[in-house]
Amino acid sequence: MAWLCTVFLPYAGFAIFLAGFAWRVVRWSLAPVPFRIPTVCGQQKSLSWLQSSWLESPWTAAGAVCRMALEVLLFRSLFRNTRSKLDGGPRLRYAEDKLLWLGALAFHWSLLVILLRHLRFFIEPVPRLATLLDAVDGFFQIGAPALYMTDVAIVAALLYLLQRRLRDPQIRYISLFTDYFALALLLGIALSGVAMRYFAKTDVVAIKQLALSLTVFAPVVPKEASWLLLLHLTLVSTLAAYFPFSKLVHMGGVFLSPTRNLANNNRMKRHINPWDYPVKTHTYEEWEDEFRDKIAAAGLPLERR
Repeated sequence: MAWLCTVFLPYAGFAIFLAGFAWRVVRWSLAPVPFRIPTVCGQQKSLSWLQSSWLESPWTAAGAVCRMALEVLLFRSLFRNTRSKLDGGPRLRYAEDKLLWLGALAFHWSLLVILLRHLRFFIEPVPRLATLLDAVDGFFQIGAPALYMTDVAIVAALLYLLQRRLRDPQIRYISLFTDYFALALLLGIALSGVAMRYFAKTDVVAIKQLALSLTVFAPVVPKEASWLLLLHLTLVSTLAAYFPFSKLVHMGGVFLSPTRNLANNNRMKRHINPWDYPVKTHTYEEWEDEFRDKIAAAGLPLERR
């Protein structure tokens, strides 16, 4: 069981993750995008006396990059998200939903910091970035070992996202099993990691030896692997294998979305469909010459006499 959970499942899970993620990205990158179809909410660049929005409707590559950066790093579109609700009968009321933005931001940034902190298990010597994040994350020095802020934030954010799906009838109606499964996996990983750090006695040296041995393809199975460690590795491996085939793969898809990564310069540059092929056309002048007598008899104006 220890060999299965500490060697086979991590290798299998991350092999599926790499192959599946690469397959999804390659498929998306090969999808043709003949036209500029960015989703914008600002005035497009046109006449000089019209005030344009360089960020909401960017017309340059730099503007598109800034817009994408705000979307990826701060979830800008989610910040402006609104929800509708029937208030007092047939009255439809729209309100901001900043809690969802805050929960999503806390989860994603906490997860990123936790992943970077875990570099100390896989790289020797430990990178300065991992040491710095470890010091900043445990800045308050609460308890021993020090309580990480991201551990609290990620558990709180996942619990909020889960209860939101369970509590709200509208969201619960459109939620699928996969939505709950992903949240359950992430919550299980976070809670098992928290339990190993703060509540159970864990041999950190043995864990680092295992992690380093896995990276060089010479695995060393710990002599006494706790059930929490086996559970944690099993859940992480399951998430890695499930990731490319779930909604979680939006991590890579957001960078390849033509509604986000393109500049809106349709009025500045003509974009021609590369799939167009020569076809016989019938211009207005040819149509007018063909029906000139009938148009004149009907008393309709002619462009050319």
